[in-house]
Amino acid sequence: MIPSFADGIPGALILSGPGPAAPEAFLTFTRLAKPLEGKFVAVKDKLPDLRELAEATGVWWELKEPPKGKILDALKAALARGATLGGNTAFTQVALREGLLPDANAAIRYELPEGAALAVVGREIQLLGAVPVTIRLVATKFSPEERVTLAGRKRLADLTALRRWSRQRTEPVFPPKTLATPKVPSGTLVIIGGGGMPQGLTQRFVELAGGPEKAVIAVIPISMPDPLPPKDGMAEALRRAGAKEVVELRGRTPETVDSPEALALLKRATGVWFGGGRQWRFVDAYEGTKAEKLMHEVLKRGGVIGGSSAGASIQGEYMARGNPLGPEEIIAPGYERGLGFLPGMAIDQHFTQRNRFKDMELLIKTYPQLLGVGIDEATALIVQGSVAEITGRTRVNFYDAGKPGPESVASGKKYDLAARKVID
Repeated sequence: MIPSFADGIPGALILSGPGPAAPEAFLTFTRLAKPLEGKFVAVKDKLPDLRELAEATGVWWELKEPPKGKILDALKAALARGATLGGNTAFTQVALREGLLPDANAAIRYELPEGAALAVVGREIQLLGAVPVTIRLVATKFSPEERVTLAGRKRLADLTALRRWSRQRTEPVFPPKTLATPKVPSGTLVIIGGGGMPQGLTQRFVELAGGPEKAVIAVIPISMPDPLPPKDGMAEALRRAGAKEVVELRGRTPETVDSPEALALLKRATGVWFGGGRQWRFVDAYEGTKAEKLMHEVLKRGGVIGGSSAGASIQGEYMARGNPLGPEEIIAPGYERGLGFLPGMAIDQHFTQRNRFKDMELLIKTYPQLLGVGIDEATALIVQGSVAEITGRTRVNFYDAGKPGPESVASGKKYDLAARKVID
């Protein structure tokens, strides 16, 4: 299981290359440290007093001598309680070497040339100034070295995605060249392309979950950012459709989703619903947990798993558009694994409405072993076994690398996912 580090670092770091710090570095530090609201410590001419560091909300280091010993321990403690730390290259090299920025100098190496600077706030890494910074992911047994360069308009990276990517690279390449046949041996998947529910599908979902007398449905709305609304719209709709019991699971970390109460619900659930938003949030919470295994058990018992938009993409073995920085790119290293209810598949949504055809072509060119699926808004795939029924407003596009173009299948038709062809 990937460790729970989704929130990044607890405070903020300003890292600088050799030479004078970039003006943007100190300005950003000042904005984050808010010296008028807390206790600001500037280390310029002599080593700081440990008592000052114990109360500091911001520390800026300019001594040529790097922090070490008890002073370094005090800086680590300050960062852990949410302080902002920054300074010259002496500070930066210690920060990278001593674990203030997790996985730095081991699996991930940050190359800051003279005049370069970075801000790391939580999980966001931002380039400061105009001097490019290169982030290197070291070569492993399974993967060659990779480089990410922050320059020009590309000024952001996600720390959690980099850490996930670096750890993924220590394992056999994903997705593997040979994938399982797309099939749901038992139970049903309901996969909706966002933009509203097809008519009658909420009621049908309840029926697939056992009907009014038996349907116990877990609704997972956490693909949206906090604060979540007090009442979830889909949970309310399922209650109106007659489900016996509907419970929202709002945990966002592996620890909270594996709470005794959540696991007890999933052990008796007949249905699970994933809401819309950003699918990487589901991964941060559920990947490798006991809760994830129990969701697969829901299908094995003959239950139903469904979702719309983000809740569609999370169902595939390969997860499309997982980049925490935005949904524009269909391939997102570090966030490529879905929850795998439907093996061998990559699922994209809002497909025609957001003109995502070229993106899926790129994905299938990159990973020709996948079966790609692009689902239009207010349109759904209902999968039982290897048969996918299309229902709703418009159509679904299927991408097979062995065919010259996508197969566009209208509502009312069926598609054999194993044979990769329309069922006449």
